[in-house]
Amino acid sequence: MSALGLVVLLAAPPAPGPLDAEKLKAIAEAVERLRSQQRVPGIGAAVAVEGELIWAQGFGLADVENGVPATNDTRFRLASIAKPITAVAALQLVEQAKLDLDADLRRYLPGFPKKPWPITTRQLLAHQGGIRHYQGDEFASVRRHVSVLEGLDVFKDDPLVHEPGTRFLYSTHGYSLAGAVVEAVAGRPFLQQLRQAVFAPAGMASARDDDAREPIPGRARGYFVGPGGRLRNAEASDTSYKVPGGGLVATASDVARFGGAFLQGRLVRADTVTSMLTPQRTRRGTAHGYGLGFRVREGRPREAHHTGGQQGSSTVVLLCPESGVVVVLLTNLEEAPERIETARRIAEIVER
Repeated sequence: MSALGLVVLLAAPPAPGPLDAEKLKAIAEAVERLRSQQRVPGIGAAVAVEGELIWAQGFGLADVENGVPATNDTRFRLASIAKPITAVAALQLVEQAKLDLDADLRRYLPGFPKKPWPITTRQLLAHQGGIRHYQGDEFASVRRHVSVLEGLDVFKDDPLVHEPGTRFLYSTHGYSLAGAVVEAVAGRPFLQQLRQAVFAPAGMASARDDDAREPIPGRARGYFVGPGGRLRNAEASDTSYKVPGGGLVATASDVARFGGAFLQGRLVRADTVTSMLTPQRTRRGTAHGYGLGFRVREGRPREAHHTGGQQGSSTVVLLCPESGVVVVLLTNLEEAPERIETARRIAEIVER
């Protein structure tokens, strides 16, 4: 048996919960299938139901070189799962009547360069703000940015790609700008606001910024599959320029706690949850399957999710509003395209 196969036996046992042995076996098999078929070194997996964490387990290796198993305490890069967290922080301020989603963001950030059209926070959260996505070598940046506001330097002087509200254009930089709005309105640093308003009430003790310079206990090492199918160490990167849209780390358990707290109305009100999980429309009425911080699928069953991918990480959080099931899969491999289908399969197992 390979080292990657043996380490599964060393992983932490699943947390106790209302899942019988047959379901636990089926869930573990689904995760192992993802790990073997996609050649993923390590996975953190978790399930919450009606706001309670009912199962979590680590699979494979958090650190291949040193044979460190992935466990319930392994922190993975969340990549774009940071976006729904930032969206929740923004909507909390809306509920407090401190932030107007439809006001020109320059009301809160007067130093942001004036553009031909006003940009609103709602448009940023729905990826309709006209802010560009990555270009050049930005995605592989190793430059340290000391604040969310400084991270705006990457794109703030560039022209808008389109008039805000007229098109959908996925933009991590747009979420950096939304995070700066949250920081300005809250009157304290963005991460401090997340810790107090989101992480603490959701019970996310492991969540923090992915500081490339700092030793973070339990942080997984990242990998990619290179030429010839060889596993390689992920390239160095510093995510400090995009903390609100892709610069956090946490355990799978804590991301499941976030999803559960969100669906149960413990982070924002129930009506706010509904609005965030409603597809936003352009001025012409076109919906693009994205709400405020989540990709959404209407019909039956309804679904909301967000995937993420960056150096050494592929992630997904899946929310099933009708059953209250939340499934989280965090990996330390750059490409694991079957993670969303695996999450759906796990949700089906839990719900049956």
